Amino acid sequence: MSDDTRPAAAAPPAAPAAPGAPAPAARRRGRGRSGGGFGGPGRDMMQGEKPKDFRGALGKLLGYLGRHKVAIVVVIVFAIASTVFSILGPKILGEATTTLFEGVMAQVAGTGTGPDFDAIARILFLLACLYLASALFQFVQGFVMAGVANNVCYSLRRDIDGKIMRLPFSYYDKVATGDVMSRITNDVDAIQQSLNQSLTQIVTSVTSLVGILVMMLSISWSMTLIAVVTLPVSAVVVALIVGRSQKHFTAQQEHLGEVNGMVEENFGAHTIVRAFNGEARALEQFSQGNDLLYGAAWRANFLSGMMMPIMNIIGNLGYVVVCVVGGYLALNGRVTVGDIQAFMQYMRNFQQPIVQVSQASNVIQQTLAAAERIFGFLAEEEVVPDVADEEAVDPASVVGAVRFEHVRFGYEEGKPVIRDFSAKVEPGQKIAIVGHTGAGKTTVVKLLMRFYDVDAGAILVGGEDIRRFRRDDLRSLFGMVLQDTWLYNASIADNIRYGRLDATDEEVQAAARIAQADHFVSTLPDGYGMVLNEEASNVSQGQKQLLTIARAVLHDPKVLILDEATSSVDTRTELLIQKAMDNLMVGRTSFVIAHRLSTIRDADLILVMEGGDIVEQGSHTQLLAAKGPYAALYNSQFAD
Repeated sequence: MSDDTRPAAAAPPAAPAAPGAPAPAARRRGRGRSGGGFGGPGRDMMQGEKPKDFRGALGKLLGYLGRHKVAIVVVIVFAIASTVFSILGPKILGEATTTLFEGVMAQVAGTGTGPDFDAIARILFLLACLYLASALFQFVQGFVMAGVANNVCYSLRRDIDGKIMRLPFSYYDKVATGDVMSRITNDVDAIQQSLNQSLTQIVTSVTSLVGILVMMLSISWSMTLIAVVTLPVSAVVVALIVGRSQKHFTAQQEHLGEVNGMVEENFGAHTIVRAFNGEARALEQFSQGNDLLYGAAWRANFLSGMMMPIMNIIGNLGYVVVCVVGGYLALNGRVTVGDIQAFMQYMRNFQQPIVQVSQASNVIQQTLAAAERIFGFLAEEEVVPDVADEEAVDPASVVGAVRFEHVRFGYEEGKPVIRDFSAKVEPGQKIAIVGHTGAGKTTVVKLLMRFYDVDAGAILVGGEDIRRFRRDDLRSLFGMVLQDTWLYNASIADNIRYGRLDATDEEVQAAARIAQADHFVSTLPDGYGMVLNEEASNVSQGQKQLLTIARAVLHDPKVLILDEATSSVDTRTELLIQKAMDNLMVGRTSFVIAHRLSTIRDADLILVMEGGDIVEQGSHTQLLAAKGPYAALYNSQFAD
């Protein structure tokens, strides 16, 4: 266990990942703090979210769409053209009906020879061409819009992934990993679905509404007036339903993120859940979150589902009135039979764009809620930017001298973990940091690696303040071996090679031999080519520790950090690793955090910490002779 007063976020590897390389399993599984108990993120995880700003979210989403202006214009033009050709269809079909009706009536009256089938054929051919052109334009706009939607979502996922790397460790101390994953999966998928369906649907619906209105006016203004009267009623209904359902769509996205966090956390820790009989509590927490999600989703979908039935009722009432008025006008010869047929089709289609807009508004509501969560995440405060390249310290010229000058730090304001820490470490020295759990030992290492910035004081490496290094350059100086191993789903050779990505197979095997890992690797079915599973559970905990030590050996750092590096191996293996580490630490500055004091007797300097301060320092012999806290701690381990 880490001895910090707060849980440690997963530590990044000492070397940067290769392009396209999978993330370490610890980072993917999100071992940062996400809630107590046997699973489930903190219940008030969402309480810290900013006030809802849908207009701002829409503006930012339009900014992403603005990168594809030409494609969007093509989509709109083709969508309008497709709709216009489709709208002309009923009017032209009405002409065919009128021609047929007039021919039949003339034949019955004895004033003609019957319908002009040649004229009807020409009209139908023109109608077929219009519908074919409409279908072609619709295909083109759908094809282009699919590309735009995928490009926008690609950009969002890329920006979210980059943001994940730029957020401070403190962010992951308070936010569930599952919620972050929900934003890059569920929320982005909601936006993609909306762009694919709703954007063109709105364009075609508005065009249809205007086009149908124009065609209806060209037939009869009185019947059109009856149809238009239904619009304000429909608009009021849509506004009322949208206003009531918006908050439920937002709650649905938030609860979905919570449930994802619970599932991710419980699955990642299913062994612990079962070992401590936590299934009932985990199920109870999941049921509570799932009930909240069910309630929000039910209310959102119920309210949005009311739109179509209500719109159909309003539309049918208007349709009945228009049929009566149209029949009266036809009897008086004010409109033709074909025009009545066309108007009936337009009237039936007149409500369809309104229904489509109302349906699209549901999707847009969910999209805006998802977009707000995404852009809220992208707006989170990032780590302090690195110094400019021209001002940064060159790590190649740095030696392993380390100095802590009155360092003060706390994870939360007003609650210091380190109060006044000062120490001077010469190049090549082996420094041991000991103390009770919660004394702040691992926190010192986190500050040294600049996972967090100090609140006061300074940390100097090679005489230079670590804030004058680029973070990548600073961390390239260190090699870390933690108690909490981090391995990812790849071969054993690739896991070791993570310490230095350009290492050859021979160098990987040499590092494994130094770390006493070569023997057990050679006994595995595929040797160094054996692929570790998602949880790296197909090797033992001690073997995982040996692999991380081999990775540090391969990295060949100037400063070595060992945080309880041998805690998961047996005594015999510990002795072998200790010998290998002694060879590795020659000429390197080394920080060793240990609870087994027998492993740090040969340290050049031992720092004894209590309550965030150094209460004693000296060699093993000096501290035993002083009969202070170190002597008491040492004797307690060897009391028998």
